[in-house]
Amino acid sequence: VQLQASGGGLVQAGGYLRLSCAASGTIFSINDMGWYRQAPGKQRELVAAISSGGSTNSAHSVKGRVTISRDNAKNTIYLQMNSLKPEDTARYYCKLTEVGGMIYWGKGTLVTVSS
Repeated sequence: VQLQASGGGLVQAGGYLRLSCAASGTIFSINDMGWYRQAPGKQRELVAAISSGGSTNSAHSVKGRVTISRDNAKNTIYLQMNSLKPEDTARYYCKLTEVGGMIYWGKGTLVTVSS
């Protein structure tokens, strides 16, 4: 399974970005997909996740500013991020969890928010 993330970049504070993550390869059954981020010197943390049924959850730090969605037919998830803050600067990783428990990570896409 390969996860290809895209959509990162440099944006000014208050701006927005839309990240995409497309899963390819032999995928048996997806339990959930999500976005995590890791800033320099910090641990990787959940940003938002979405289950196969469409249930979502997101970190308190981004609630109200991000929306996660998915296109099951394309095995793709999206993360719309609005009102970006400098503290949102991080590498954003896509994660896929299969029903059987296998976990896959993408290489990530860098988001930089300037003040």
